[in-house]
Amino acid sequence: MGNKLIVTAAPHITSGDSTQKIMGRVCLALVPTLIASVIIFGIGSLILTAVTVAACVFFEWGYCKLMHREVPIEDFSAVVTGMLLAFNMPASLPWWMAVVGAFIAIVIIKQLFGGLGYNFANPAIVARIALAVGFGAKMSAYPMPANGVDALASATPLAAAGNLDAGSYITLLLGQHGGVLGETCAITILVGGVYLIATKVISPVLPVTYLASVAVLSLCFGMDPIVQLLSGGLMLGAFFMATDYVTSPTTDKGKLVAGIFLGVVTMLIRRFGNMNEGVSFAILLMNLITPYIEVNTRQDKLGIAKKKKEAAAK
Repeated sequence: MGNKLIVTAAPHITSGDSTQKIMGRVCLALVPTLIASVIIFGIGSLILTAVTVAACVFFEWGYCKLMHREVPIEDFSAVVTGMLLAFNMPASLPWWMAVVGAFIAIVIIKQLFGGLGYNFANPAIVARIALAVGFGAKMSAYPMPANGVDALASATPLAAAGNLDAGSYITLLLGQHGGVLGETCAITILVGGVYLIATKVISPVLPVTYLASVAVLSLCFGMDPIVQLLSGGLMLGAFFMATDYVTSPTTDKGKLVAGIFLGVVTMLIRRFGNMNEGVSFAILLMNLITPYIEVNTRQDKLGIAKKKKEAAAK
């Protein structure tokens, strides 16, 4: 008999994708925004990104060597963390602060919890919040595009949202305003997000639900939904940070719940909080409750749902 029944453990459906390939696509999706930030703010954006990425890779290599672990820098996860962290910083931030942020992201949040796949929250998000708390003045010193890093913006579009009109939408799309590297050019973030969806790196459920929730709540609060969608870190957070494989729900139902939760928390902070931005804290809170979302939205095993209905009918 030529055919044999081979019994193996799950999963039975495999893919040619790997962590390295997936992270490589994320890096590629971030390149348009990196180019835009260099055009808008100057070469300092590229230097800051290079320093942050190099620091993340170095800390991952150094910690793994110190702890006699396998060094996973070839999977590009540290590179992605470095790019996302840099995109959460203003171009004028001193390089040594970027290195501090990289240490927090890689060593404290990622490696101390066991490495990739074990971190409880998105490392770049936690590092940004830590830097904002520890170096508030520098993290809020936003350079103006026209004059480079020597001229600082007094307010981001979110802070001045009440004074913006329809003519400002083009400015928001092109990124000709103060802010951190990844909060300016909405077009390039959208291009990168569409690329990730098209290549099936991420599912559209969570980012679309997140953006739709923000738009609806903006109307409910009497705020301009277009300004809310195109300003701050919403686009970067929706497509690149909230969709992190490790810290976001895996099921479509869970992604839907997470997207609505993110939209509600973001808009509550923007409308009633003391800060203009709420994306970072919303994503951090979502990361913390993701295990509970997973438990309550996971699909029942085959046959379990039928047994539950039968038991309820008795």
